[in-house]
Amino acid sequence: MADKKDYYEVLGVSKTATEQEIKSAFRKLAKKYHPDVNKTPEAEAKFKEIGEAYAVLSDETKRKQYDQFGHAAFQGGGDASGFGGFQGFGGFEDIDLSSIFDDLFGGSMFGGRRGSKRATKGEDSLLRVNLTFEEAVFGCEKTISLNLLETCEECHGKGGFDEKTCPTCGGAGRVIQEQRTMFGTFQSQTTCPNCGGKGKTFARKCNKCSGKGQTSSKKDIVVTIPEGVDTGHQLRISGKGSAGRNGGPNGDIYLEFNVKEHPLFKRDESDIIVEVPITVAEAALGCKKEVPTINGSVVLEIDAGTQSKDKLRLKGKGVKNPNTNKYGDMYVIINVIIPTKLDRKQKELFKDLDKTNLENSEEFKNYNKYL
Repeated sequence: MADKKDYYEVLGVSKTATEQEIKSAFRKLAKKYHPDVNKTPEAEAKFKEIGEAYAVLSDETKRKQYDQFGHAAFQGGGDASGFGGFQGFGGFEDIDLSSIFDDLFGGSMFGGRRGSKRATKGEDSLLRVNLTFEEAVFGCEKTISLNLLETCEECHGKGGFDEKTCPTCGGAGRVIQEQRTMFGTFQSQTTCPNCGGKGKTFARKCNKCSGKGQTSSKKDIVVTIPEGVDTGHQLRISGKGSAGRNGGPNGDIYLEFNVKEHPLFKRDESDIIVEVPITVAEAALGCKKEVPTINGSVVLEIDAGTQSKDKLRLKGKGVKNPNTNKYGDMYVIINVIIPTKLDRKQKELFKDLDKTNLENSEEFKNYNKYL
C-alpha cells in the first residue's frame, strides 16, 4: 500500500470534489490513457490506476472509508466466519473497468474483450444498526432483517423457458458499433436491445421473477458485533448479500453502527470519561472515593487540595479497540460541588473557616497585584 498514490491526486481533483467533477476528470484521463489510443509503455498501468481511483471515489461508501482510513481501508483479510476485515472493503482484483465505461461512454471501449455472459457480483447492501452503549462496548449478537435478491428457483436465474439463441446478437449478448471521435475510431459494444445482454430469448417468460432471473426475499441473519465498535464504524459481512448473475459471487453486507449515549459515561474513541462529584471538604482534605467504571466500581484516592476539573487516569479501564485489540483508558474528571443551601451550623463553620486566611495561595496573590 505504501507505493500507491493518493486517489484524489491520481484523478487530479480536490478532496471536496463533487461526483460530477470526479466523473469528468476520470472521463478525460481515461480517453488520454486508454491502451487503444495511447501506445506508450506506461499507458496500461496508468489506465488501471485511474480506473481503481475512480472505482473508489465514485462510490459514496468506499469514498467515505478511503477518506477516513486511506488505502488501509481496502486491505481486506476475511476469515472463515464470512466476515471481512473490520471497516475494510478488500482489494481491487474484481474491478471491472469495462462496466465503468458502460456507465460513462455507453459502450465498453474494449472491443471484443468483454464476454456476452460475464459473471457479475451481486449487489452490496448497507444497513444501519442501532446499539446500546453496553452492546457497543462489550460486543453482542444481533439478528438483522433485510431484503435480498436471490436466484429464481423456478427458472434457475435464466428468466424464462424454452430458450433459443438471440437472432439479433447471435448469442453474444452485445452488438458492436464503430464510433468516430476526435481521439480516433473506437469499436464499442452495447447491450443487445433484443435479449438484454443474455444472448438468449425465451418462448415463455418466468412469471415468478418476471423475466429478471432473481426474486426478492426477506432474510434474518445473526451477526456477531465485536467489542468496541462506535458510531460511524462499519463492518463487512462478506458474501452474504444479494445473489450474483451468471455464476457471479454474492454481494456483501455492510453494517454501519449508531451507538446510543450513556447517561454517565462519555466516550472518546477507546477512552471513557466520567465526571465524579465531590464536596468542598473532600477536595480540601482528600478522600477515598468509589468510582464506577464499565467493568464495576473501583476505589480512587483523591489527594488533598484537588481542584475542580482535575483529571485522573485509570489505565486500561477504557474500551477495547476492534482494530488493535488494545484497551483505552478511563479519565475521571473531578467536579467540586459548591453547596447552594446551608443550614445554620454549616454557615457558622464556613464563617470560621473564612477567618483563617484562605487567600494565601499563589492564585490569589497574582490576582491581587492588579487590584
